[in-house]
Amino acid sequence: MKSRNSIVILLSAIIILPVVAAFTVTSNMQEHWWQRKKSKKAPYEFSTLTEETGYQLQLQFTPGKHHNHPLMAIWIEDTTGAYLQSLYVAKSIAKGSFAHAVAGSRGWEPGPARRPAALPYWGHKRGIKANDGYYLPSSDQPMPDAVSGPTPQAAFILNTKTRQLDHTVFNLLMEINQSWDWNQHWHNNKFPEDQQYKTSSQPAIVYRATIDVNNPQPVYLMRPVGHSHYAGASGELYEDLSTLTTALEIAKEIKVIVKDLN
Repeated sequence: MKSRNSIVILLSAIIILPVVAAFTVTSNMQEHWWQRKKSKKAPYEFSTLTEETGYQLQLQFTPGKHHNHPLMAIWIEDTTGAYLQSLYVAKSIAKGSFAHAVAGSRGWEPGPARRPAALPYWGHKRGIKANDGYYLPSSDQPMPDAVSGPTPQAAFILNTKTRQLDHTVFNLLMEINQSWDWNQHWHNNKFPEDQQYKTSSQPAIVYRATIDVNNPQPVYLMRPVGHSHYAGASGELYEDLSTLTTALEIAKEIKVIVKDLN
């Protein structure tokens, strides 16, 4: 009987292992196919703040292999870190309303929602507190259309303008966050009582480039300089990125060009 059982187990293993291997290969092929499909699409080009009369900037975003519907905010600060102006904010954050906000009888439905863990570094830098205490725009206190727009789903080119600035040297920053990108450190049971953490997973990544319009470089590369608070409870920037994995692969490359200074 023991010999017969051993034969059954061995035959099961012979059948199951190729199926598992085939499933893994298929899953990897599907992921690589999707990434190739996105990479072949021409970048989506759009503009914000077209009526402003300051410096013209172009930001070119190339998605990484773990890019999957992230939220973003792009803004400028002076060299002391003081907030100056937002250049682009994902529409769902800028308007306080998400396409999948409320669980209805037919699935998720659009409606007002609060996501303080999404882009907290930008929110606290902006420094405008909503009536509910969050440093976020809300559905009754939204940001203007001129600075907001849908989040591009792949590579994009943003053309934007600043206000007239006294500063010829300033920092351009971008915060990016993607839900459900857990890893071994930022797992879904790390803060089981914190509902805001569960909407963020790995914290938002902050990228920065310092722009000198009197001595412009042909291209500025934005570099990751830290991550935000995991639940959006503060505007602190955490410079240690060692616990971040796939979050650092949402973006492959972020380039900035200063245009038309003459």
